[in-house]
Amino acid sequence: MAKEPVVFPPAKAGNVLRGAFGSIFRKLACAPECQSAARCEIAEACPYSAIFEPRRRINQSGPSGFAERPRPFVFRAWHLDGAKIDRGKEFSFDLILFESPEKALPYFVQSFRDLARSGIGPGRGRALLSAVETLPDGGTLYDGRRLHGGMPEGLRFAFNGHFSEKIGRLAIRFLSPTELKFQGQVVNRPEFSVLLRRLRDRISNLRSFYQGGPLDLDFEALGREAEKVRIVKSCLRQVETHRLSSRTGQRHPLSGFVGEIEYAGEIAQFLPFLKAGEWTGVGRQTVWGKGSFCVQPVMEPRHRPIRPHSDPP
Repeated sequence: MAKEPVVFPPAKAGNVLRGAFGSIFRKLACAPECQSAARCEIAEACPYSAIFEPRRRINQSGPSGFAERPRPFVFRAWHLDGAKIDRGKEFSFDLILFESPEKALPYFVQSFRDLARSGIGPGRGRALLSAVETLPDGGTLYDGRRLHGGMPEGLRFAFNGHFSEKIGRLAIRFLSPTELKFQGQVVNRPEFSVLLRRLRDRISNLRSFYQGGPLDLDFEALGREAEKVRIVKSCLRQVETHRLSSRTGQRHPLSGFVGEIEYAGEIAQFLPFLKAGEWTGVGRQTVWGKGSFCVQPVMEPRHRPIRPHSDPP
């Protein structure tokens, strides 16, 4: 709840929350003389390094193409972009956690409680962390005073099941700017195979480091099957924005496409990746909330019978 007006810049709410969280978290977990997690002698045992600046350990294997470990969380706050929260009004955002909640959640609660007290956004409007609830059932983890004992079990997805259901058409609505690359180039109109490959790699990467191992699938065969699904309708637009790093002063693009695109083909086998991707996000800079999307069913077109024309009597 806002104790003072809280303002979020347009297209940057997730970045504001992520940056402020990192600053507060580092003050809580790190010694004042620590310059960076990369040069920390106890980085492997440091909660800040493990959660906010995770690094691949020496000789640690993982999916190819990823030099560093992904952060084990995602912010979802695009609905707060450009919002002004008046005093006394409540506001919320989503945090998707891929690490064990027993390890990470207490640090998030403490960091956001301190962040709310010190102020959020460019105007540093102060707030009160009144509750932390689980998704999607709404159970209470923190009631404004203390953490409750039971931790959420999390969601489970089966990626190698057999599907009797036929899905020939669906739509993907990209809710926040999404940036995908294929063969080193940014794509503005994502073929299904590109989307599926990036989802496959991200999910497998997260599982490899935080959920007990990579996906046990034939990646190449999955990619070839995805190439059979085609685009039938595209209503995407490009969004151009950037963020300014408070630590380095550098400008970083936060651009990407938003809107809706429809695909047709044998899609059922890919549905677990798409449903999991609604939580993980896809593409670059997902930790700030980029690459957020939802899956929407589409009524398949049917040929209507032609009725013979008859003149009125």
